[in-house]
Amino acid sequence: MAAMAVALRGLGGRFRWRTQAVAGGVRVAARGAAAAQLGRKVAVVDYVEPSPRGTRWGLGGTCVNVGCIPKKLMHQAALLGGLIRDAPHYGWEVAQPVPHDWRKMAEAVQNHVKSLNWGHRVQLQDRKVKYFNIKASFVDEHTVCGVAKGGKEILLSADHIIIATGGRPRYPTHIEGALEYGITSDDIFWLKESPGKTLVVGASYVALECAGFLTGIGLDTTVMIRSIPLRGFDQQMSSMVIEHMESHGTQFLRGCAPSRVRRLPDGHLQVTWEDCTTGKEDTGTFDTVLWAIGRVPDTRSLNLEKAGVDTSPDTQKILVDSREGTSVPHIYAIGDVVEGRPELTPTAIMAGRLLVQRLFGGSSDLMDYDNVPTTVFTPLEYGCVGLSEEEAVARHGQEHVEVYHAHYKPLEFTVAGRDASQCYVKMVCLREPPQLVLGLHFLGPNAGEVTQGFALGIKCGASYAQVMRTVGIHPTCSEEVVKLRISKRSGLDPTVTGCG
Repeated sequence: MAAMAVALRGLGGRFRWRTQAVAGGVRVAARGAAAAQLGRKVAVVDYVEPSPRGTRWGLGGTCVNVGCIPKKLMHQAALLGGLIRDAPHYGWEVAQPVPHDWRKMAEAVQNHVKSLNWGHRVQLQDRKVKYFNIKASFVDEHTVCGVAKGGKEILLSADHIIIATGGRPRYPTHIEGALEYGITSDDIFWLKESPGKTLVVGASYVALECAGFLTGIGLDTTVMIRSIPLRGFDQQMSSMVIEHMESHGTQFLRGCAPSRVRRLPDGHLQVTWEDCTTGKEDTGTFDTVLWAIGRVPDTRSLNLEKAGVDTSPDTQKILVDSREGTSVPHIYAIGDVVEGRPELTPTAIMAGRLLVQRLFGGSSDLMDYDNVPTTVFTPLEYGCVGLSEEEAVARHGQEHVEVYHAHYKPLEFTVAGRDASQCYVKMVCLREPPQLVLGLHFLGPNAGEVTQGFALGIKCGASYAQVMRTVGIHPTCSEEVVKLRISKRSGLDPTVTGCG
């Protein structure tokens, strides 16, 4: 991704622009702008290394260009398809089926992303942040170097440097044809033509989100999973996500691993895979193969060793302390490039803002990485905050954990006769009074909106009793959270409730 780091100079300090520079990107744009507002001289260095397929994008980083933003918009496109199918039940005479136009959707999404690229440029300019579109690397602990388009070398020197280079999708280079014929999330949102019949390899949230919206817009989509889905998330919820996707058209190849990709004379891709249990080999033909098997930090080209910045020997991610400081006192790192941090845009943004406030605003507030909410935008969305049931049991012991849960049916599903089998909510609590809430897991429509609201209460130390004393808003899916009465320990089946 973009080689991003931000260099910040104090009041009265200087950039030695011998044509000199500093590095940064767009999670960084917010941090750079914040520092500039505090009277600091700031530069942002951002550069996008094209993907193996040649895809490139503008200022804004992964989230804006090839992550959260285009993903959510294409997810919305798929949800609209479902609503169109519901429409006749509500009196709308809509001829079925309604075809989907990939080119029109892609153009609209890409135009919106480009408008955000421009907005970030304007924001930096308005805040008097110097922007360099160059690929930078360290010369020493205070200096980064890059080469401009005209070939001119740019050196930038600074008192403080923030690294926020993020990561890029991992390619399985040991698989024949993977690099030559496959694409990743760096490419899918910038395709001008429909990907057609698609094989998604991986079980990450990226894999399931992409497979979900591809199925939702009517494409033949298969997901190949070697081990478990949504590793790191609550596994009961993960299983229900898969069940819903499978029942709504996404095909799954479980316990399989690809071994070869070849292009056939007719242009299709032939994928060979092996059943990891039986060793049996099988093949299938697809138009597109999308690799979604994880991400790697964008650190290899930064020459971190010249600055003395330590990285994990296993992951190559940067090692930091609780103040986002690296092994070099004035060099900091935030976001996906950091070892042990959630790979979430809002987390990086808040960590950056707090860092700038500590450096230049007299603050001592540290980033709290506990109880960070997130949502997986699969066709039936999965929102969560806090511990999974497995994590709670591992940390506190089975005998000290109580789980309250319920299935429910959204009112919106009733008239259209939608299946609500996987609409489910559970709250993980300590068993001892006052039963502190350790985690909340919600599977259903608008899960992100629901989870965001309850995240505040959990962050503030809410107990189960306090949640139960909260008056629900009727008729909503959110009110199902404040109606949880049955615990798993009781052995009773969770009540199927409804909003009607």
